[in-house]
Amino acid sequence: MVAEALRCLRPVPGDVAVDCTLGGGGHAQAILACIQPGGRLLGLDVDPIERPRTEARMRALGTGAESFTARYGSFAHLRQLLTEEGVAAADVILADLGISSMQIDDAARGFSYKAPGPLDMRMDPSRGEPASQLIARLSEEALAAILTENADEPHASTIAGLLKQKPVTTTQALEYLLRVELGRTLPDVSKGEVKMSSRRTFQALRIAVNDEFSALDALLQTLPQCLAPGGRVAIQTFHSGEDRRVKKAFKSGHRTGIYSAIADEVIRSGKEETFANRRASAAKLRWAVRSAVTTLRVRASLG
Repeated sequence: MVAEALRCLRPVPGDVAVDCTLGGGGHAQAILACIQPGGRLLGLDVDPIERPRTEARMRALGTGAESFTARYGSFAHLRQLLTEEGVAAADVILADLGISSMQIDDAARGFSYKAPGPLDMRMDPSRGEPASQLIARLSEEALAAILTENADEPHASTIAGLLKQKPVTTTQALEYLLRVELGRTLPDVSKGEVKMSSRRTFQALRIAVNDEFSALDALLQTLPQCLAPGGRVAIQTFHSGEDRRVKKAFKSGHRTGIYSAIADEVIRSGKEETFANRRASAAKLRWAVRSAVTTLRVRASLG
């Protein structure tokens, strides 16, 4: 949804922009092209494996340090990171939540059951605990709560009970447990529904491992302090829990005058992209505009 994001953000030459989720750099490259000449882009990512690879690719394309800075860091600490970079406020802020295709395709990261790998799911493998340890540590009740809150899983209690029956340390072991044991425990549930429960379980565990909802809540709270008057923010979500948070924060900010305008309806990917990329079908994009309390746009150098 690069084109949709650009239409929401409306970046122009000279803008200071922030890509809160650098990922593979697709959005970052598109934004950079719009804010030149004179623009600056700060790209953030908590993944210490993919971030340097993306930065290297962008440097190879001729992107200089004067226009692009890549930083390790979570968007939960956006205000602090901007201060460290000497940025008073940004004109454009984008956050594309969830995980990237590179993370999904790397079996060693343990995000997907498409290939065998350790049940890890950490965006930063040097911090926190992998999903296998989380499952072992939490009670059955706590696991059921995670599945409900993070994925709206209708069979949360049953799945939580299965997860606690024996240690699960690989992606294939978890997928087998869900595909075979859940189907056996709930014989009236269709194979299609069991497959959806598998996807939701992987999603719920990933969100819990990386504390993604707390990070999003922190970003939404600090956004008004990070946006210049008249600045625009766009957030792309892939989960109903994420979208609810964004929608609520933008509506609240609009009512109180923090935002002068917000998206009336959620924006979806076009038919062509949805057909070509199945993941795009779950994407929801919302935007907001910071109230222009002054006619002067705040600009700052990335140092």
